[in-house]
Amino acid sequence: MPVAVRELPLDLDAFEGPFDLLLTLVLKEELELVDVDVAEIVLAFVERLEERGTLDLDACGEFLVLVAALLELKARGLFPDGELDLEDLDPDEAASELAERLAAYRRFRAAAGWLEEKLESESERFFRTGPAPLAPVPARPLARQDPELLATALRALAAEPAEPSLGHLVLSYPPLSRFLDRFRALLRGRGGFAFDHEVDGLTRPERIVAFLALLELRKRGEVSLGQTAPFEPITVWNATSAS
Repeated sequence: MPVAVRELPLDLDAFEGPFDLLLTLVLKEELELVDVDVAEIVLAFVERLEERGTLDLDACGEFLVLVAALLELKARGLFPDGELDLEDLDPDEAASELAERLAAYRRFRAAAGWLEEKLESESERFFRTGPAPLAPVPARPLARQDPELLATALRALAAEPAEPSLGHLVLSYPPLSRFLDRFRALLRGRGGFAFDHEVDGLTRPERIVAFLALLELRKRGEVSLGQTAPFEPITVWNATSAS
């Protein structure tokens, strides 16, 4: 059975539990890495390999990558800025890199497990690699054909195709005055409105004209516009009441 690195049990001074939980706590900054003895983690992994009696190269590779990232992250936390000549990564970037590596290993592990299950489930299927045995070709007698019908079909293929209609591609835009009158009526009655609510359910050309009408009202100084953040709903107020 392969060694499960993420399920490696650890009994450290600052932590007790599986290796996967330790990595999670370190990445969430709920456990200080400076208090973790990485050497004890290595000894625990070596003991697990000795118990299994076999060398799992995949598990060793995964463990070396994760432990190397832990050591680099811990070294950056122990040394002041500028005294450790490693790659140009701060502790936050190192933690992010460790999280990405761990997530990548989990994805590949899950994919490998799925492929192994599929291989096992399909192990009793056998496929013929040689050519199929020869079989007599059934006779397909051709019915008598009318040459005139063939000529008619060929003439139809050679005829010039009809000009395609583009009527369905023509966009019809409503008049701008329609939305100017509508928005002015809303401002008189309520003093303001939400633009996104008013154009909900309209077609794209209608929304375009409605937005142009809103810009026209703003240009004439009749309305004031507001938006809490990009792509958020647009609120419209009567310029007189807003002032």
